[in-house]
Amino acid sequence: MGASVNGRGGRKRRLNADINVVPYIDVMLVLLVIFMVTAPLLTQGVDVQLPEASNAPLPPKDDMVTLTVNARGQYFLDIGQKTSSPLSDQDLMDDVSKVISQKPQTYIMVKGDKGVQYDAVIKGMSLLQAAGANKIGFVTDPKSLGSDVHR
Repeated sequence: MGASVNGRGGRKRRLNADINVVPYIDVMLVLLVIFMVTAPLLTQGVDVQLPEASNAPLPPKDDMVTLTVNARGQYFLDIGQKTSSPLSDQDLMDDVSKVISQKPQTYIMVKGDKGVQYDAVIKGMSLLQAAGANKIGFVTDPKSLGSDVHR
């Protein structure tokens, strides 16, 4: 008897101890596609260049435009002279786009009343972005360190 025989009358088979990784690769590729599709959806918002925390002085006043949002959500624009009446969305965009077309590096500062609805400030920023502004910052009042600290 030259060949070893098992109980069923056939040759003895060797056990295969290799791991089949093909299903794992398929799962990884599916996850990769899902993450590639959903990643751009997670980063929606208004593109704003925020200044870094430093002691650098602000640019000269003549290169700065200020958008003021009052407590009622009305927009006022300060381009060297403050407008006394609220601006419509289209007027705001027209005025800012005129300034940006003449001086593309103009800083737009947003002054929002602390009682204004958040969406009014975001809408104003969206209008600024639609008008071509790419340097937007916020104006705040300095607060002393000891006052109004929450514990």
